Amino acid sequence: MVEQAELLVRGAPICTMDPGRPWAEAFAVHDGLIVAVGDESEVAQVCGPATQVLDAGEGMVLPGLVDVHSHLGFAGRQIAWELPLAPSLALAEVLAAVRERATLLEPDEWVVGGILSSAVLAAVGDEASLAALDQASLGRPVMLRDETMHNRWVNSRALAIMGVTATSAEPDGGAYRRDRGGNPVGVLLEGASTLAEAAVRASTPDTEARDRHSVRTALSIMNSQGITATMDAATMGHWLDACTQLDQAGELTGWVVACMAAREFVDPGVAGVELFDTAPERRSRHVRPDFVKGVLDGIPMTRTSMFLRPYLPASTHSCPYHGNSFYTDEQLLDLLEQAVTRRLGAKLHATADGTVRQALDAIAVIRKRHGNGPVFHIAHPEFIHPDDVARFAELGVIADASPGLWFPNPMNTAIAAQIEPHYMERIWPLGELHRAGVPIAAGCDWPAAVVHPDPWLSIQTMITRRNPDPAFPGELAADQALDLPTALRAHTVQSARAMGLANETGMLRPGLSADFIAVDRNLFQTPVDQIHRTRVLRTWFAGSLVYEAGSPSP
Repeated sequence: MVEQAELLVRGAPICTMDPGRPWAEAFAVHDGLIVAVGDESEVAQVCGPATQVLDAGEGMVLPGLVDVHSHLGFAGRQIAWELPLAPSLALAEVLAAVRERATLLEPDEWVVGGILSSAVLAAVGDEASLAALDQASLGRPVMLRDETMHNRWVNSRALAIMGVTATSAEPDGGAYRRDRGGNPVGVLLEGASTLAEAAVRASTPDTEARDRHSVRTALSIMNSQGITATMDAATMGHWLDACTQLDQAGELTGWVVACMAAREFVDPGVAGVELFDTAPERRSRHVRPDFVKGVLDGIPMTRTSMFLRPYLPASTHSCPYHGNSFYTDEQLLDLLEQAVTRRLGAKLHATADGTVRQALDAIAVIRKRHGNGPVFHIAHPEFIHPDDVARFAELGVIADASPGLWFPNPMNTAIAAQIEPHYMERIWPLGELHRAGVPIAAGCDWPAAVVHPDPWLSIQTMITRRNPDPAFPGELAADQALDLPTALRAHTVQSARAMGLANETGMLRPGLSADFIAVDRNLFQTPVDQIHRTRVLRTWFAGSLVYEAGSPSP
């Protein structure tokens, strides 16, 4: 016998995302769980005089959105503590912002901020730009992150603190951009960025309290967009601890599935099997350290992705240049074995068709050894060879489709400048993946690529492949578009399944967590080019109201 429900939700169309009952008039919540869904008369049977009744109004009620790829700690830290830079800023504006920030700091405090656009990062990296950053910094050390989170721009003071000189060897999985004399000029590519992050963290007071505040900040912003579950896609131990501590204190406002880093990524710290083996002790009710993360390549803009076809000619590389994987085939197989033997899934960052194929080949070997049990994601598969699309489905691989940039924008323009034109004709081949039966799970990759998480823009542009901003006309690979139901599944039930949360969230069904949102419009009656204007009115997590429009941030 179900006890009397604490909350009855009614009054607006309720899209449950449950294929067994897609729509409902009402549902009831008790002790953080959904206990009844259906017609009002059905749901009323578990309600009583003390049941609070919520009339959801004229919009729509949905399950809480599920984001398969974010970087909670990095994002919250950027918002809470660091210099905010819009990616639209030109170099002169970035330098002006650095100077203004430097005037507020003590002589040894770091100016840390982001995000730099790919255009700005491409324009710096010589003696003149290093001198300009040195002048703007007023002697303070500076570290600025680019829009992908893979690269950094630092000044001479930072290089000195890091101990990087003309005689320094290139770091594993990274490089220092140098002048003709071999002197580093401040641009740190890929793995070199970790050294700068380590120097910043070493100078930071009370890192544990700051980490917890950073996670709280990020989750509050995600809640305001309707997100109640996310996969932290490159989790170091200190971020995992921050999430677990918040959960144990009753302060976590979303499910967090952690991808423990196979190697140092962005932040320094313990990684690989030494981190994987701590998963059981760091697990809590809403924190699930159930995946490992391997970064197989970088990004196309800096020619650190590995393509099957060569990059366009450029002075930086002799032709033909395809890029390189950060893993040998043997190293990748070993990583997947380490995950599977610990009953962990794996998320593999692979942004180009060369590393996507390498990942699929490795997964095929693991499937032969271990069967279909292990869960594998390939993250950011912007470019997939046509022959490999069906292999995703055959091998049971989930397409982690993030970030939501399925439309013309400066980042895609920067990518197009580096690769053969045919690649852009099939960029983000979501339509092909869907038609092949591949599960598509959506994420924002915040704070990489996007200034803030916006699932509504992601949903709209999955369908239109157009940018709502008229400054960027046209479509991006329009034949790869999805329909609204498919885009919604990618942001709810499909991502929940991908993250191992199918029995917890992603739908409005009895027995699942009462994670739900009320929005200001019925998406199915909204012109598709207006979906990005959707506003979340309220967000509930585990039956508790965690966001209400117009209320002050926690």
